[in-house]
Amino acid sequence: MSCMGKVTPELMARRWGTRTLEISQWIARLPKAELHLHIEGSLEPELMFGLAQRNGVSIPFKSVQDIRSAYKFSNLQEFLDIYYQGMAVLIVEQDFYDLTWEYIEQCHKNNIVHCEIFFDPQAHTDRGVDFGSVVKGISRALQNAQTRYSISSRLIMSFLRHLDEASAFATLDSAMPYLDLIHGVGLDSSELGHPPEKFQRVFEAAHALGLKRVAHAGEEGPPEYVWQALKLLQVTRIDHGNRALEDAELVSYLVNAGIPLTVCPLSNLSLGVVDQLAKHPLKTMLDKGLMVTINSDDPAYFGGYLNENYLQIAQALHLEKPDLLVLINNSFKASFLPDSEIVLRLAEVERCLNHR
Repeated sequence: MSCMGKVTPELMARRWGTRTLEISQWIARLPKAELHLHIEGSLEPELMFGLAQRNGVSIPFKSVQDIRSAYKFSNLQEFLDIYYQGMAVLIVEQDFYDLTWEYIEQCHKNNIVHCEIFFDPQAHTDRGVDFGSVVKGISRALQNAQTRYSISSRLIMSFLRHLDEASAFATLDSAMPYLDLIHGVGLDSSELGHPPEKFQRVFEAAHALGLKRVAHAGEEGPPEYVWQALKLLQVTRIDHGNRALEDAELVSYLVNAGIPLTVCPLSNLSLGVVDQLAKHPLKTMLDKGLMVTINSDDPAYFGGYLNENYLQIAQALHLEKPDLLVLINNSFKASFLPDSEIVLRLAEVERCLNHR
């Protein structure tokens, strides 16, 4: 594990001045985990355009710049519309390998030493793409990440909540030959109007197979969706969870149970969950004792990978190093790594803090 960041924090911090330059260098030096990353959301315009040409797929963009210009959203649904449209270029196993390997290179640059990534099989199988091609391409890149960069990983299969229960069960059935590659299940896509209770039986089946369980809740949906994810889906981690703060009883439950929240600042800004980062609830979450982590969600679409999320939220909320250290340590504590490995990772963070 490296104590030196692979990014150039001087360039990222130039817009903010000396204090943030120091903070950015400090963030870049420390090893981190990322727990909320949609691999399809790391599809950069250059790769999308290249895969479209390689696979002979027609996309409504004439250039890489056209694609990048389209990455502007005001809510979750507007983002999802282009997100699913962009996936059309992903067809064969090598496409999914290339997609994942580009993210791994970003992990290396951002000093991410452990990642837990989501993939959306229904968005591919519904287009006629083979389930095995998806999971094998992603998994091969993750295995190479361990070999080349010592980056550990977990793969989480997400059910699309705008589709029905039968589709989720069919997806779980398709995953059966690949359960040695899949560590858990999640729930994502359009939140409003699709409460977690819709997928209770699927999550019970996943639990019976020994899979970990997480769910997006409380991003746009109400606190009740967070309660449902906890009580009905029996999740051990909430993805986003911003609106949990509206329910004091829920906050108390999350704190007492030690349920992590995988918060995504730049995503929240891009999708209008907050209208400016200075109003982001992350500091309030920390002050209330919630186990918060910082993540990039869909970084190709939302303007920044993990270090950029740390930098921008630190600047906006005037976070100091002790706050950031809690967030970095939380990223390992909230992971699905074995306890013994979490201890080793936290020790590495401490060694890097003392490294000069």
